Amino acid sequence: MSYFAHESSYIDEGCTIGEGTKIWHFSHIMPNCTLGKNCNIGQNVVISPEVVLGDNVKVQNNVSIYTGVTCDDDVFLGPSCVFTNVINPRSAVNRKNEYLKTHVGKGASIGANATIVCGHDIGKFAFIGAGAVVTKHVPDYALVVGNPARQMGWMSEFGQKLTFDDNSMAICEESGEIYQLLDGKVEKIVK
Repeated sequence: MSYFAHESSYIDEGCTIGEGTKIWHFSHIMPNCTLGKNCNIGQNVVISPEVVLGDNVKVQNNVSIYTGVTCDDDVFLGPSCVFTNVINPRSAVNRKNEYLKTHVGKGASIGANATIVCGHDIGKFAFIGAGAVVTKHVPDYALVVGNPARQMGWMSEFGQKLTFDDNSMAICEESGEIYQLLDGKVEKIVK
């Protein structure tokens, strides 16, 4: 094995797990999942069938990732955050053929105890605050908080809140990255 799995974890048939990935205590990786390289799957995590995680995804303790979720590289999923995959669940009604998809873009962070309602994508480098309930699409670089989640600003790729000047430009003080806000979208300027 080119990955580590604690002896108390369960990995079902048909999974692909990348080199350097670590799966910790009491976690269950269900059939046909794909986990990229160098992922860290915390304690008591459930990853349902056919979920796809990119490289370097960090999944903290007690996270539930249900069928229909895909995460790009470098995504952070905070403790006890949860994804849903049925918009109107009922115990007595089988809706497995109605699963809605959710995509989490590269470098996005989802805070502790956040809930991502299915069918809503999270943009690249977006930042979902702790306890937020996401009920609509989150744009690239957006900072959202609350229930329901509302956009409160923009974040850099480095994880710092951006403050735009009168020319719609912002500099991440810690990394020196430069960003432009244009037509309600943030773009990193590459020099």
